[in-house]
Amino acid sequence: MHAREEDLLRCLDALGIFYTTYRHDPVFTVEESRHLHAGMPGGHSKNLFLKDKKGVFLLAVVEAERKVDLKALSASSAVPGGRLSFARADYVRDMLGVEPGSVTPFVMLNETARGVTLILDKTLTEADPVNFHPLHNAATTALAPGDLLRFLDYCGVQPIIVDFDAL
Repeated sequence: MHAREEDLLRCLDALGIFYTTYRHDPVFTVEESRHLHAGMPGGHSKNLFLKDKKGVFLLAVVEAERKVDLKALSASSAVPGGRLSFARADYVRDMLGVEPGSVTPFVMLNETARGVTLILDKTLTEADPVNFHPLHNAATTALAPGDLLRFLDYCGVQPIIVDFDAL
């Protein structure tokens, strides 16, 4: 059974993490969500679920407006397996436990996602707050970047923080 928003919020509460959740119509892409960003301060992301040529899965959580050069990311030390491609939708559902369009670092609450390498854009660690879908795309939950890292630590996940500006 995969975690739902209620499970995530209970976890954040148990960890003593302050958050704010905004309700909105479902959004599936950064383009669709741009109009929401004005009413939600802080950093926003796009979340790319990727697979390298060795079959290793990665979740790249990057600033929403950033153009990501997959070749440059593939060549970086953050990706030991080389060439990256987008993972299929069935992998998103089975491994991350959410529907495409709902992927965020909060998926690490799901046991099935624990083998996924998490790459976090350094820019997001400097934004306050950071905003992510709470396991579905009809809401956005904001929290401090340090609390995101504390949540990931609770999940047993050590993100690889990448300076995408340097790639």
